[in-house]
Amino acid sequence: MRAVVARVTRASVTVDGEIVGAIDEPGLLVLLGVHRDDTAQQAETMARKLHELRILRDERSCADTGAPLLVVSQFTLYGATRKGRRPSWSDAAPPEAARPLVDATVAALRARGATVATGVFGASMAVESVNDGPFTVLVEV
Repeated sequence: MRAVVARVTRASVTVDGEIVGAIDEPGLLVLLGVHRDDTAQQAETMARKLHELRILRDERSCADTGAPLLVVSQFTLYGATRKGRRPSWSDAAPPEAARPLVDATVAALRARGATVATGVFGASMAVESVNDGPFTVLVEV
């Protein structure tokens, strides 16, 4: 699994003109991609890393502060661009494999006590955010 994680002051995701997920206070925007070989173990590990990642102000984490996360599925994180001009998606998990692992990551975050908003898997989404810092990292498990 791979995630681009941004510290934000607020973020939202809109589908068909309707906000389907939002955080209106400082927290993390997580763009989450699933590799074709990922398993439920990676989902659990990713949830722990995201929850305990110390990138909020004063080197604190969502686990420390109760800050919310907005998790948005993003298969394009596994686009291979080394050759040619068109990305290859062969490393990305197909939707029927990716969706349960995105759901498992969200469920594991919530089981840890995290407040989690989400996008809609597979939908065309408009993601808005106000980055704080800006501070953005790549997390891989």
